[in-house]
Amino acid sequence: MATEHVLILLGGLVVFSYIFDLFAQRARVPSVLLLLALGVVLREVSVRMGFPVLATEGLLPTLGTVGLILIVFDGALELEYAPERRGVILRALVASIAGLLLVGAAYTILVQMLTGAPWRACLANAVPFSVISSAVAIPSASVLPTARREFIIYESSISDILGVVAFNLFAAPGALDLEHFGGAMADLLIVVVISLLSCAGLLWLLSRSTHNVRVFLILALLLMVYGLGKSFHLSSLIIILVFGLFMANLRQIPLQWLHRMADYPRAAADQELLHALTRESTFIVRTFFFVLFGYSISLVTVLRGEVWIIVGALLGLLYASRAVVLGVSMGRVDPATLVLAPRGLITVLLFLSLPADLRITQVDLPLVVAMVLGTAVVMALVLPMVRMERKP
Repeated sequence: MATEHVLILLGGLVVFSYIFDLFAQRARVPSVLLLLALGVVLREVSVRMGFPVLATEGLLPTLGTVGLILIVFDGALELEYAPERRGVILRALVASIAGLLLVGAAYTILVQMLTGAPWRACLANAVPFSVISSAVAIPSASVLPTARREFIIYESSISDILGVVAFNLFAAPGALDLEHFGGAMADLLIVVVISLLSCAGLLWLLSRSTHNVRVFLILALLLMVYGLGKSFHLSSLIIILVFGLFMANLRQIPLQWLHRMADYPRAAADQELLHALTRESTFIVRTFFFVLFGYSISLVTVLRGEVWIIVGALLGLLYASRAVVLGVSMGRVDPATLVLAPRGLITVLLFLSLPADLRITQVDLPLVVAMVLGTAVVMALVLPMVRMERKP
């Protein structure tokens, strides 16, 4: 393919994704559906025009890893603490933890009943299906009133982060052994300490740097740190999480020397730019990931009847569990908040990260795709019928 054609294709995909987002906000249709459909259409057009189907197996995991880092970092930046938000943060924390536990337990039991696989494998396979995708939920929540929108932002961000931590814990060898758990907790403490020292060092560097390139330096360092942590078998995403929380809540940390360090002239502009570029980078990665993911999908495998029977059972368990969780955490269950529990990029990424020894034949990629589509279709059907109050 000629260079100019590649440039047109890449630029066109981003423009289409932007248009899809605008359309999704008005029509209350998750943009992930449109991106997947675009990928499927591109594959069908390529096949009909006689072009060879491109191999995406090597590119998807790399894009997915970068997307995972950006999702966790962006989610952590969203978790800014303020005393007036204590109530919504607490409710979102309870809802995200309870949702992961309830949905994860229900899915584990269902998968074990259907497949007879070992419990550890069932648990590891259930975690990706239990995590709310903030990359889909947060844009879709833009039509909600402020209080419920903030709840969805905090709940989905916390769910992403806790889901990744739980997955790393359960997918590791010897995950259910007490000895492994103790070692994991020790590693976690070491990683948190290293993260905090690294954050303070990076803040010191930013406060004294006069170079124009600053924010992308942070993102590049995060990618490097993640790779180094993976090389030493550490929980690299914890470093990303701690750094994001650190940057979002500098003013809340009761250390005067840290406040003095953070009071350099460009601090507010750097933090705002960091948040904006992280969000836009997540948008770009999400665009290419889902289009490539749709391109790699064979519709014949996704449309199998047995796949949708299992997805129907999973969706029933999901919304029944979520109704209980919302009833306890918020005291009420409204249709819009109930269906804003999509599965998306994070579900696919975690599933692709499963070790080979934990794979279950019946829980395959078409099932994951169908689950993502199922939750997106439910949102697309329910949200337009819900009468939204005006946002203040």
